[in-house]
Amino acid sequence: MSTTAPPPAPGATAFTGERFLPSCSGEIAYEHWHRYAFARRWVQGKRVLDAACGEGYGTALLATVASSAVGIDVDFATIAQARVAYGEGMRVRFIATSCTGLPLPSASFDVIVSFETIEHLEAEEQPDMLSEFARVLAPDGILIISSPNKRLYSDAREYTNPYHLKELYREDLARLLGRRFPAQRWYHQRLACWSGIWSEAAAAAESEPEGTRELEAWIGDAASVVPYQAPEGMYFIVVAARDANALPEDVASVSLFTDVDESELKRADENAREVLRLDALLHESNDAVARHTGHIHHLEALVIARDRLVAERDAAIASSGETVRGLEAQLAERDAAIAGHDQQLLEANAQRVDREAELARRNDTIAGLGKRAAVLEIEKVRLEAALAAQGPQIAYLESFRGWFGWPWRRLLQWFAR
Repeated sequence: MSTTAPPPAPGATAFTGERFLPSCSGEIAYEHWHRYAFARRWVQGKRVLDAACGEGYGTALLATVASSAVGIDVDFATIAQARVAYGEGMRVRFIATSCTGLPLPSASFDVIVSFETIEHLEAEEQPDMLSEFARVLAPDGILIISSPNKRLYSDAREYTNPYHLKELYREDLARLLGRRFPAQRWYHQRLACWSGIWSEAAAAAESEPEGTRELEAWIGDAASVVPYQAPEGMYFIVVAARDANALPEDVASVSLFTDVDESELKRADENAREVLRLDALLHESNDAVARHTGHIHHLEALVIARDRLVAERDAAIASSGETVRGLEAQLAERDAAIAGHDQQLLEANAQRVDREAELARRNDTIAGLGKRAAVLEIEKVRLEAALAAQGPQIAYLESFRGWFGWPWRRLLQWFAR
């Protein structure tokens, strides 16, 4: 549903998506305003009750032609807002109350309007509301009531409205109304886009009574054009009464409505422009895809050429297999020879280590002998010095005099001791 609403003024009711506000535009505005405009033909000079009036915009619209209009709603804040917006007086007034218990005198209204109310009640409360309507309605009065068509509103769209407690199929609504209001005239309401053709003279004749204008509708394509068969509506609007004689004349086969800003037409134009923009983007995308496809074909050709080169390389490798195996055998022999040389190097290195150890031992021995030789050399020098010191004595003893006198000196020493 296309619906727009400006930010609420301070103290005003905020739009929730369910309760319609007069400031809203789009589909929800078309649906709600059209129902009240459609009902005005039957309230001329009548006492009117607008049940579940909400913000009071519909009550005020009906009051422009009715003798009096009373709007009721269960929400106190909403009623207070309606009183501020549309005032209180003998012609229009607002009461905060439930539809299932009306604080109003019996047979005090000629017309009751109740749009999109019954689905907001539990199943056991819906008969109570209709009983109260029958009580406060004059014997020859009429009820104008609307309800969403559950088959289209919820089932076909797989949609659940959290504010709706008990939606009704056509047969359910007919059965409920039939207990109190067996005389019924049914209308269907559904949003659609049309091409309209109308008489300029008829459109300019403001004095022409409502309901006397004729309208034709067609549906077709290149194959045929036939009279348009009205589809099943998204909403039912029922004019009901206790007796068929109380039903007003069926004054219009088709009723159309648009807002002064033609917001739905503008939205359709915006959608059309968006479709054109997306179509241009699609063409650009298709061109880009074509370029990418050409690039992919080029890459595929390169891949094919690469595969051919790989195949040729593999064939060359296969043809040189014997050479490769011969080289591998030679490499194996060389590796074995290298391994043998490595073993010899290991053994030679072990022998070198042993020789170095033996050499170290020999060096240690030589170092020891060197020390001993130094000691002997010192002893030799000392002995040689001692010998040199005894040289004169030895020379004396070796002489005749010494040889002959030595024994006598030793004898004299012995006697001296």
